[in-house]
Amino acid sequence: MTHNETATGVTSDVAAIRRVMDETGHPAFLMVDAVSSLASIDFRMDEWKVDVCVSGSQKGLMMPAGLGITCVSEKALEARRSSARQPRCYFDYLDMLAQNKNGYFPYTPALPMLYGLKEALHALEEEGLENVFKRHAYLAGGVRAAVQEGWKLNVCAKKPEWYSDTVSAVVVPEGFDAAKVIDRAFRRYNLSLGAGLSKVAGKVFRIGHLGDCNELMLLSAIGGAELAMIDCGLPIEPGSGIAAAQRYWREHESAASGTTGGM
Repeated sequence: MTHNETATGVTSDVAAIRRVMDETGHPAFLMVDAVSSLASIDFRMDEWKVDVCVSGSQKGLMMPAGLGITCVSEKALEARRSSARQPRCYFDYLDMLAQNKNGYFPYTPALPMLYGLKEALHALEEEGLENVFKRHAYLAGGVRAAVQEGWKLNVCAKKPEWYSDTVSAVVVPEGFDAAKVIDRAFRRYNLSLGAGLSKVAGKVFRIGHLGDCNELMLLSAIGGAELAMIDCGLPIEPGSGIAAAQRYWREHESAASGTTGGM
């Protein structure tokens, strides 16, 4: 399953899936894509009895793309040792473990990325994971206020319990093409918005609010998205999203400052 689905801005309840699996005694392994949730939204490998977690360096870990981050349970490792028959090499956990215990890799490691990962983990430890999660929820609240209260639009997630604290997928009104908004934002305002994929292609554009991010960065993104939407003919009041986000952040507590208002 996917913990946080990036294209639609939907967060799923991994713990609930584990509870159902346990209640029914289902023997399946629980494998979780945590690419856009790890280090941004609370994820509990041991408590939720996740067997395999896969993530990447380019989202909550605040690095360029290039590292695959994975964690595997003892249950899954035992299955690899005892019953796996498919030949493999590059993605074999056992090869990695055998080399890692002596301080080596089975192939050339991306050393600059590993040094970057070390610094990213130090930054997360310095802020404290609970504060990181609170900051993401706080910033996401401001973006959703811009979308729903300012622009009078909807996010793709249908219920608040599914709202993502790392990315918001903004649904454009019927008759408008989100791809044109994305194109206008990039070509005219040098703003890179995420695109909708598959069934939501052309129906949504995405604003990311994770990693090394604060209110001022997001106000720029909100302002640029407003300009692009207005240029494309959407009925958006200039400044409405910015004002709604500002009100939200001034009225709610920032985990970074410990007070109401901005960082």
